[in-house]
Amino acid sequence: MAGVYISWPFCAQKCTYCNFASGVEKPEIQAEYLGALCRHLSFQEWPFTPETIYIGGGTPSLLAPDKLARIVEQIPGYPWREFTMEAAPGSLQPQWVNEWVRLGVNRVSLGVQSFVEKELRQTGRRHSALTVVEDCDLLRQAGIGNFNLDLIAGLPFQTQESWEESLAWIERLQPPHVSVYMLEVDEDSRLGLEILGQGSRYGAGAVASEEAITANYERAALLLEALGTPRYEISNFARPGFRSTHNLKYWRGEPYLGFGVDAHSYDGAMRWGSPEQVSEYIAYVERGAPREIAAEAVRPLEERFLTGLRLDEGLIVDLETLPTTLRTRIETAITHKLLVWNGEYLRFTPRGILVSNEVFEGFLGADDLDS
Repeated sequence: MAGVYISWPFCAQKCTYCNFASGVEKPEIQAEYLGALCRHLSFQEWPFTPETIYIGGGTPSLLAPDKLARIVEQIPGYPWREFTMEAAPGSLQPQWVNEWVRLGVNRVSLGVQSFVEKELRQTGRRHSALTVVEDCDLLRQAGIGNFNLDLIAGLPFQTQESWEESLAWIERLQPPHVSVYMLEVDEDSRLGLEILGQGSRYGAGAVASEEAITANYERAALLLEALGTPRYEISNFARPGFRSTHNLKYWRGEPYLGFGVDAHSYDGAMRWGSPEQVSEYIAYVERGAPREIAAEAVRPLEERFLTGLRLDEGLIVDLETLPTTLRTRIETAITHKLLVWNGEYLRFTPRGILVSNEVFEGFLGADDLDS
């Protein structure tokens, strides 16, 4: 199942924890970017008919419907099996949501992150719990019953008690899909950079320990399982029939094309991407969007393990046929109860999920993954 990812990298404000290629830009810059994005789509030779679209960012819910129409009218396959729009709570308008539905949108992902005011204000978010309630009601009234709510475990000033408050709102709202991320600490966000520098701005000094963050993640997983919304991927939980069709293709190695800033594409053999800056992307499109930008051949086994193991279902593996280095590292992870193999499927254990990045790094270090 093939798909399309569209990047709309503009926001009303930049959140302190955000490590995506997004930000605040003047309307004229956004207009120039929209023109480049549409040109990029117009000269694309489609190797497949897309079944899914995902428009992320940024805050694409701030994109007026007539501008959204200019983008999606370039993409074949309407009506798509799944068309997801990322949205910031408080940015939804009834008329716009109805237009989204007309254009084919049938799934919305709300970047809630927290329902607790102190946590939200510290990171730059402007919404409240009531805002999210109103947005969920609006989506359901418009016929979009398939929606996701994002949460982040580890935001500044988050405690076990405040996390329980956010989870209580999840229980009340009963979303069919929930994403739970553990706070990423890296230099690509203002908060992450401040933490790495042992500073105190953006609430960096009030971020919980890794142990507390993982405990909150585990608590969320247990609650969602009890609510009939089990985990199907490391960070994603869904009721039956509500898994993200588009995102599953990333983890199952299916092809997709990406358009816009920092968007990536994959055809099963090669992966390539677009520049990370708006001005560079516009110039890139003017050059004909050459595929050679950031292009690299994937290592088949590495790709299979780094994506497929993210799924709770795991992946079918015959350990005896694997290259020696990879097999040894898998057996070591099994010994340490980070992975489990039933003779057919290899999966993370609950403990392994919490240190999955370290396990993946071990696979990246194997020197015999090209086969």
